[in-house]
Amino acid sequence: MATRGLTDLPPSRRGYLVDPPVIAPGHTFASVTEKIMRTVLTGRTPLGWIGGLLIAFGIVNILMIAMGYLFWKGVGIWGITVPVGWGFAIVNFVWWIGIGHAGTLISAILLLLKQSWRTSINRSAEAMTLFAVMCAGMFPLLHTGRPWLAAYWLFPLPLTMGVWPQFRSPLIWDVFAVSTYFTVSLLFWFTGLIPDLGTLRDNAKHRITRVIYGVLAMGWRGSARHWARYETAYLLLAGLSTPLVLSVHTVVSWDFAISVLPGWHTTIFPPYFVAGAIYSGFAMVLTLLIPIRAAYGMKDFITLRHLQNMSKVMLATGLIVAYGYFMEAFISWYSGNRFEMYMFKNRATGPMGYFYWMLITCNIALPQLMWLRRVRSSAIALWFMSIIVNSGMWLERFVIVVTSLHRDFLPSSWGTYKATRWDYAVYVGTLGFFTTAFLLFIRMLPMISIFEVRALLPQARINPLLQENKQ
Repeated sequence: MATRGLTDLPPSRRGYLVDPPVIAPGHTFASVTEKIMRTVLTGRTPLGWIGGLLIAFGIVNILMIAMGYLFWKGVGIWGITVPVGWGFAIVNFVWWIGIGHAGTLISAILLLLKQSWRTSINRSAEAMTLFAVMCAGMFPLLHTGRPWLAAYWLFPLPLTMGVWPQFRSPLIWDVFAVSTYFTVSLLFWFTGLIPDLGTLRDNAKHRITRVIYGVLAMGWRGSARHWARYETAYLLLAGLSTPLVLSVHTVVSWDFAISVLPGWHTTIFPPYFVAGAIYSGFAMVLTLLIPIRAAYGMKDFITLRHLQNMSKVMLATGLIVAYGYFMEAFISWYSGNRFEMYMFKNRATGPMGYFYWMLITCNIALPQLMWLRRVRSSAIALWFMSIIVNSGMWLERFVIVVTSLHRDFLPSSWGTYKATRWDYAVYVGTLGFFTTAFLLFIRMLPMISIFEVRALLPQARINPLLQENKQ
C-alpha cells in the first residue's frame, strides 16, 4: 500500500503532520537585522503607538492621583475592613508577581534546555517580567499607607530600641526574594541586549543616538573574546535565574500557607502558586505579543510555532492548577477539620461563591479548548484565551485572600468586603504603567533578539561567524 506524501494532502491538513517553522523561510542575516532594527531606528513613529502611549499615560495619571490621595488620607479610602485586612493590594501584588514568571522561564530555563523557539519571544518576555515586578512592588509599600513612616521596618536596620524585623515571617522573605528576582532578571535582560545594542550603535544615523547606544553597548565589538565572555555570563545568569522561578512565588505562597487561617494553611500552595504564576505569565506574553506581531509585521519571527508552544505550556500548567484546586477540596474533607471544611464550602456556596465559579470557568473549563489544534493555531482565539486566563488568575487570588478572611473562626468577627473606586483606580493605574513601560521598550529597544534569530537561519549552520560580519 503506497504511503501518501505531504503534498498529496490538502493545505488544511498538512499542519497536522508538520509543525510550523520557528522562523519563516526566505530570510537572510541582512533581512533579519533590517526588519527588527527598523522598529527602533525609524524616524517615523507609528500613529497607533502614539495613540496607545497617550491612553496608557493617561491611565498612569489615574494611578498618581490615587496614590496622592492615599498618602493624604491613608488606607481608609480602600475597602479593607477589620476582618479583611488584606484586600486589592495583596491580590494585585500576587497577581503581578505571577505574571513576571514567564519571562525568566522562557529566557533561563528554555535556554538551558536548548529550546530554539524561545529566541523570538524571550526579549519581550524579559521586559514584561521587569515591568510586572515593578507594578507588584508598589502594592506592599502602598499597603503600609505612608511608606516613609513604615517601609523601613521591612529592612534589618539596627534600632536604638532593639526592635528588629521578624525574620521568621515570610513577609520579610518577600523583600529579599522579590528584590533578588528583579535584580537578576534585570542583569539577565541587559546582558542579552548587549550584542543588539552594538548593532544599533553601528547602524544609527544620528550622533546622539549612536552615543546613547554606544554607552549602553559597553564597548561591544563582536570579537571572539567578547562572544566567549558573553556566553559565559549569559549561562551563569541563566543558572542563577532558574531557581528563582521556583523560589519567588513559593515564598509568596508562604505568606498564606504558614498561617493557621482556614483556607490558607495547606501545603499545596507552593507548587500550585508556581504553576499558576507560569500559567498567567505565559497568558500575558500571548496578550502582548499577538497584537504586536500583527501591528509590526513580525509574523515571520513570532510564528504560529511560538503561539502553539506557549499554549501547550499554558495547558500543562493549567492542569496543575486544576489539580491544586482539587487537592484543596480533598484536603479540607480528609482533614476532618470543621473549620477547613466550612471554609471550602463558604468559597463555593457563600455570599462570594460566584467569584469561585467564575475562576473555575476561566482557569479550568474554557482553557480545555486548547486541546483542539484549531484553537492553538488561531492567534485570535489564543488572544481571547489569554485574557480569560489572566482574568481567572486574578479571581483566584481574590478568592484566596478575601473569602478566607471575611469569615474565619469566630462568627462575631465576620464581615464583608467591597472594593472602592480608589482600589480600582490603583489597580487600573498599574495596568497603565505596565503598558506605558512596554510601549516605550518596543520603541527604544529591539523587541526581538537580532543575533539569536540570525543563529536560526540556515546560513548560520554553514558559517556561524557570518552572523556578526554580514549585516
